[in-house]
Amino acid sequence: MRRNQKNTKPADEMRTNPGKMNGHPVEFSTNKPGHSSEILAIGTSDVYSVPQTMQIIKAVTAMSTKGFRRLPVTDPGTGMLRGLVTAGDVVNLMGGGSKYNLVRVKHQGQILSAINEPVKEIMSTKLETVHPGDELPAVVDRIVTTRFGGLPIVNGDNRLLGIITERDVLQVLTSYKSASLVEDVMTTSPHVITPDETIQGAGKEMTERHFRRLPVVSNDVLFGIVTAMDIMKYVGDGTIFEKMTTGSTDDVLGISVRSLIKGDLMTTNPTVNVGDVARFMLSKGVGALPVIEDSHLVGIITEYDLVRALQNEL
Repeated sequence: MRRNQKNTKPADEMRTNPGKMNGHPVEFSTNKPGHSSEILAIGTSDVYSVPQTMQIIKAVTAMSTKGFRRLPVTDPGTGMLRGLVTAGDVVNLMGGGSKYNLVRVKHQGQILSAINEPVKEIMSTKLETVHPGDELPAVVDRIVTTRFGGLPIVNGDNRLLGIITERDVLQVLTSYKSASLVEDVMTTSPHVITPDETIQGAGKEMTERHFRRLPVVSNDVLFGIVTAMDIMKYVGDGTIFEKMTTGSTDDVLGISVRSLIKGDLMTTNPTVNVGDVARFMLSKGVGALPVIEDSHLVGIITEYDLVRALQNEL
């Protein structure tokens, strides 16, 4: 991995408890020793959730502030799971997906008016969930098969108990020594955009192609990477209001993605072991790394790719 051409220290040693996957011993990180559910121990049981009536802008601000990619929507009294708001849902709203109809039709193109609607207008209601008694291999299979980055954990009455994510699973799987390299599992020739692409255009690409991030390339050189979280934070941290003159979609989403790109770009190369990449990504809290060879972008590797790769070696 490279970060401004400097080496980084490996992630701290994990605190471990024994588990089991496909007949092999598994170690997983948890601060809840003795938890009756392996899935809850690996995932998060102290979950921040919001009611269906919360305004979109307030939910997005909470996600941006806390660094959440997804936010469960529950009934305040019962804790029943009603939906899930993700960074992808917010990008869909802003990028011309099906949820953009809320802006285009109901609010006549005024996005700043639309984001004051309740979250029930954009939340996903067709959810994949798991139960606390489910075995870890089955949960990993569900994440890989559905390509959902996080699965709510519910009881038999659909009451929210927790959530388990790709990143949680990756913490478990990195205890294995992998024989695979980045080039074995990365996505080659990734779809890219230019620095002059608009925020709305990038959001539309992500929504239509079901991507969470897009490399930004200029003159065959990697300029940066834009993620669904970057676009969501553009709304959540208030930057969108600084760009406001009329409140229309073109006004606040017509600016180029170069304004979202951070200067601290981390990359890897094709010959790095996937276990090392996984530990590096976990230590830095990033969901993907561009893969560079001879100063050119040759691929991208994501948390999903790593979960799938390490799962296949068990």
